Amino acid sequence: MSEENAVHELPEPFRRRLEDIVPANRFDGCWASFSQRPATIFRVNTLKDSVETVCSELEEQGFLLAALPWKADAFRVPDEQRRALTESAAFATGRIYIQNPSSMVPPLVLDPQPGEEILDLAAAPGGKTLQMAAMMGNEGRIGAVEAVRGRFFRLRDNIMRAGVENVQTYLKDGAGVWRQCPERFDRVLLDAPCTGEGLFQVHNERSFAYWSEKKIAEMVRKQRRLLKSAIHCLKPGGVLVYSTCTFAPEENEAIVSRALAKFAGALEVEEIELQLDAMEPGLEAWKNKSFDPALRLARRIIPDGVMEGFFVCKLRKLETTL
Repeated sequence: MSEENAVHELPEPFRRRLEDIVPANRFDGCWASFSQRPATIFRVNTLKDSVETVCSELEEQGFLLAALPWKADAFRVPDEQRRALTESAAFATGRIYIQNPSSMVPPLVLDPQPGEEILDLAAAPGGKTLQMAAMMGNEGRIGAVEAVRGRFFRLRDNIMRAGVENVQTYLKDGAGVWRQCPERFDRVLLDAPCTGEGLFQVHNERSFAYWSEKKIAEMVRKQRRLLKSAIHCLKPGGVLVYSTCTFAPEENEAIVSRALAKFAGALEVEEIELQLDAMEPGLEAWKNKSFDPALRLARRIIPDGVMEGFFVCKLRKLETTL
């Protein structure tokens, strides 16, 4: 059996944790999703072309498009057409961007408006940055920050290919950005570095090879520093979206609950209006530790073969934190 087709066992401690996180009626479907290849879904880059033109072109080339019911510019193609899609002119010219729909949710929740100043605090590889630029019609400004050099240049390449004009990129640690830009931004997106549990695949051992509870603890330290920076960068009255592609409550509800306690009275969790079948409310407790009750308003996306695992929380800043 080739390595590409090899099936590996996910860590048993991960499974035990997941059984306590995912509702029982969703667990089997969630677990089965780790054995499926990622769905091939793309978003049309409306900064370069219209949805109608791109879809007509792809259909003429033989692609079978199925629209996402909740995202008018996003479409799925059969898995066997994935390679052809990556070799298409639409892909090469940056008129489409291949992206899992779970990754499209945080920008929709943030809802950036034309003319606003936005901070994307952990931006690479740039899918969410490009989506926000399109939502803003290239008007306003997005500061896109990335700390890892290789990922930073991939971000830059994606921005150039997509014809984005309202993004400035910064190669730096997002945890210190607030010192240069205190309470400057109308909205902040922190799609935090995480253990990536929502992206595990049994056919790709690298996707989970470094997972451990120790690794979760390492990520927590980074996430706390980044969220503190995100909060301080946000104007009073502004909106912050915290998201990850992991299940671990330590990296999700616990991070936000700690910030709510630290900045008591300055932040509140807001309801997420977007409703998807794959969504579940945030947890109220984990391992005998209770979270702020408002975390029920956060949403965890449970993998279902189309959506990948994700956590999203929307926060409003009520007063200064400086």
